[in-house]
Amino acid sequence: MTDSIPTKKSAASKAKTPIQATTESIQTINWVDQDQPCSAIWHSENGWAPPKRCIVADDTMTADTAYRHASEGVGLIWTGDFQNARQLLNALGRRTAKRRVKYADMPYPDRFHQVRLARAQRARTLGMLLLPVEADHLLKHRRAPDVTEACLAAYGQNKSGYIVPISELLGVISAYEWRKKGVHIPALHASVHAHYGVFAPVRAEYLDLILRAKIGRIALAFDIGTGTGVIAALLAERGVEHIIATDSNPKAIECARENIRALKLENQIKLREADLFPDGRADLIVCNPPWLPGRPASSLEHAIYDQDQRMLKGLLKGAGDHLRADAEVWLILSDLAEHLHLRTRAELLALFDEAGLDVIERLDTRPVHPKSKDEEDPLADARKLEVTSLWRLKVQAQH
Repeated sequence: MTDSIPTKKSAASKAKTPIQATTESIQTINWVDQDQPCSAIWHSENGWAPPKRCIVADDTMTADTAYRHASEGVGLIWTGDFQNARQLLNALGRRTAKRRVKYADMPYPDRFHQVRLARAQRARTLGMLLLPVEADHLLKHRRAPDVTEACLAAYGQNKSGYIVPISELLGVISAYEWRKKGVHIPALHASVHAHYGVFAPVRAEYLDLILRAKIGRIALAFDIGTGTGVIAALLAERGVEHIIATDSNPKAIECARENIRALKLENQIKLREADLFPDGRADLIVCNPPWLPGRPASSLEHAIYDQDQRMLKGLLKGAGDHLRADAEVWLILSDLAEHLHLRTRAELLALFDEAGLDVIERLDTRPVHPKSKDEEDPLADARKLEVTSLWRLKVQAQH
């Protein structure tokens, strides 16, 4: 094994690193190599527990053997050629794809839950192919790329080495390339750059709704759950004098800060790390919450799933206490949850009413992203019906 991966169980580093700090307790992964017990820090952004049993794998292992072990929950500590590991991962992916499930006759929401479960099981199987990473995010495998900058951006400094599923590491590399490239926003005549773990604004249709909505003179707006800061920047582009953008994710705050600085909007936009609202009242509150009710399976899914609709309900219930007279809430929400039978339109309207908010206008748009046209997607019939809306809400007169 490589020198800086701890080779004895007692040798695991006790130094506190950013990777370790992201977990409630340090987890280690254990295996035997040439009759010697080995141990290293375990890292998984998906929140997976380390496999209870691991074996060493290299270029001599066949895809069928690897698939059998992975399906049984055995971790494969890869010591061979990096590019061969990628090919093996693709081979495992093809084998998991053969597990055909007949979704067509399955009603919603059962179909959605089964699809999600199958995808989670597939990801967990692929996640059994594991890669030892040296201190300072170095790979010593043959034909391995330099992943240092990508891992620094995602994980921060590391001085102890760790084991990570190669599927997650490839995700980190891909996210870093997206971060460098950025997502072009025509209305800003510029690109925004999403950090790892921050939702990238690749679905431009919901941004177009912000440009279409009627707006008067706005002295102060709140952008709740700012992410990359793109909505705050669009509000500034529309003439809002001052914006306070909040997010509970420190990574998102840092990401938004870089984008706002690059767009030279620091004087108009201020950032606050907060759970929903900053202090005070605004003329406009804008929020694009996670669109699907459900429990996030990983930290990366928090932008997609809103457990118990906590963010949506918290936004609506708290809006009245943070709005000035005659101010509005702009809620950006897809109706995909309705087509998946995860929430009805009547339930959404009831949430508005319970919060003392009236609908004064709704702007709609159809999605144009590739998934909406993917006939192989088992949720394709629901995605074809999807509409994304900007709901303009106002406090009811009696409130």
